[in-house]
Amino acid sequence: MKFPVFDLHCDTAYALLGKDHNSAGSLKKNELHIDLERAKVLPGYAQCFACFTTPFMEEWFKIQPLNIFERELATIQREVDKNKRMISLAYTAEDIDSAREKGKASAILTIEGPAGFGYDHGLLQDLSLIGFRMTTLTWNEQNPLAGSHVTGGGLTGQGRDFVKEAQRVGMLVDVSHLSDEAFWDLMDITHGPVIASHSNSRAVCSVSRNLTDDMFRAICQTGGVVGFNQCAPFVGQEPTLDTACDHILHWLEIDPDGKHIALGGDLDGCDQLTGGFRDITGYSDMADRLLARGLDEKMVEDIFWNNAMGVMRKCCM
Repeated sequence: MKFPVFDLHCDTAYALLGKDHNSAGSLKKNELHIDLERAKVLPGYAQCFACFTTPFMEEWFKIQPLNIFERELATIQREVDKNKRMISLAYTAEDIDSAREKGKASAILTIEGPAGFGYDHGLLQDLSLIGFRMTTLTWNEQNPLAGSHVTGGGLTGQGRDFVKEAQRVGMLVDVSHLSDEAFWDLMDITHGPVIASHSNSRAVCSVSRNLTDDMFRAICQTGGVVGFNQCAPFVGQEPTLDTACDHILHWLEIDPDGKHIALGGDLDGCDQLTGGFRDITGYSDMADRLLARGLDEKMVEDIFWNNAMGVMRKCCM
């Protein structure tokens, strides 16, 4: 594998909790999509680990989202500490550079669904100090901040306050899972780069979780990036690595320099991945397919590493 990988979204923290949501799975070696042993094939690795919560957890599991959020955070902190020779927690792009020079991976904490801390923007400063560097506003539900791609509904007043505070404390705002209405409401008030950590092209695969071309253009105009998602239903019907490349090639028609395209595999967050992409090692095969489809090595390295690093340098000080 020639290229380092900066992946903007995985659900490994949640998956390590196991079916009882209270297990102590190993990040070093496991049967999930991501572990540190397999990641050693990458010549540089930065992974955003989402702490995922939704109010549905009370109905599904009779567990408060706060409890699951705390367990996910504790899991990543524990596993980074246990494997400190292989991975370190990163707060800044400089931390990621330093870890890579030492042959170590980087873990970046992110939020998928703010239900785990009650949607309280007053806590974002503290969460930033802990190490969180990115947040969505919702998952698949409508909540006090915004409507989702499932429910529809725009950004609320509380949601606007949340966005402004997140950007003030240096936390990237992630539009994945937002409704179309909330997306455009957010674009009206953003004062910095916006990202979609794990979303694809709606023009290639017409599902509500994906972005329209106008949405992609709007993210580019903020200086943000879009992370390509390997979850099969968002890639296409019975998708292959070529189908995945189709999304990136379509975005390159809009962004010819390829400066706003990144990776956000959604690994350990979906049951079915793109055909030919089994786990974290699949990025090697994806790189080969992109080269075969006409991209040069510089553009592949930008998509796999440099573009996400650039946004980190701008926003996460």
